[in-house]
Amino acid sequence: MKMARRHALTDDTEINITPMLDIVFIMLIFFIVTTSFTRETGAMVVRPEALQAAELSRGTILIGIRQDNQIWIAKRPVDLAQVRQMVERARTENPEGRVVVVADRGSRIGTVTSVVDQVKLAGVSGVAIAAKQPGGRLE
Repeated sequence: MKMARRHALTDDTEINITPMLDIVFIMLIFFIVTTSFTRETGAMVVRPEALQAAELSRGTILIGIRQDNQIWIAKRPVDLAQVRQMVERARTENPEGRVVVVADRGSRIGTVTSVVDQVKLAGVSGVAIAAKQPGGRLE
């Protein structure tokens, strides 16, 4: 007695996802290239108010000074002696970069002055100090 063989008809259809992956990678590259990353100091500060506060384009080198006079650059606490070296290094990467000092309103003016001094010794002529306009608008 012969058993009847049953052949299942299977379609060997595949979905070619290569073009879709190409588009996904192109979109990923596009978003990486066009995204502007916001740099932060890493220090939590309360900015002082100033009537003359004007909006500046984002600084490429941000230096934070906390209320306890601790200096922060690139989300790391640094010593005053390291400020000049770090600003010089950042300026070699971006010579047109601006420096913005984000100082807490409770920080000592002597610390702010020393930081600005170190920035100027690093070859930066114009240093901006971040403030907010009365009413809470950050500048």
